[in-house]
Amino acid sequence: MTEPCYITASCQITPGKVVKDGALLMENENIAPISYLQWLYEQKGYNYPKFYKMDGLSRLGWLAAECLLEGSFDKNRYAPEQVGLICCNRNSSLDTDTRYYDTVKTIPSPALFVYTLPNIVLGEICIRHQFRGENDFFIFERFEPVFLQAYVQQLMQENVFEACICGWLEFLGEAYQACLYLVEKPASKNSVPFTTATIQTIYENTHG
Repeated sequence: MTEPCYITASCQITPGKVVKDGALLMENENIAPISYLQWLYEQKGYNYPKFYKMDGLSRLGWLAAECLLEGSFDKNRYAPEQVGLICCNRNSSLDTDTRYYDTVKTIPSPALFVYTLPNIVLGEICIRHQFRGENDFFIFERFEPVFLQAYVQQLMQENVFEACICGWLEFLGEAYQACLYLVEKPASKNSVPFTTATIQTIYENTHG
């Protein structure tokens, strides 16, 4: 029998807005993407100097994970290898790839080259929280809740990990969106079933 899993928290970052568990957390419209992410980082009072070295996709994912886990996750319940990350987007690391390619015309930037793989954002989150579980980054034409639910559910049933941060992370030019879910086996007070329908509903309520 398949053991149920639950979404115990969700977080979405879209242009000018941060939503946590369906409630507006912070808002600052009409501001450029990188400036907005820096503003959010400073407003939250985080102290992680490496943040300023990250590319846009990594900053977006890092901040979304911070907001997702803050007040919602007890890491002491899990060993580091029991927490996994499964994310996806449409454009891979194209935003940074393009900027890196521009530097190749003169002097290639090692600082940009580091971020020319989409899964680097997962590494930044793992370093921050000392997660050591399986992590994967997939590229799809569009958000695929059926795949996401089936893949994460299977890995949790096989005890590959006991908790998972999963969802959509997209950053390209002026367009960006993060929609992350914290999935755990035990239900919590405000959790909802980890189903394709609930994943899609949370995504659509943010994506508009």
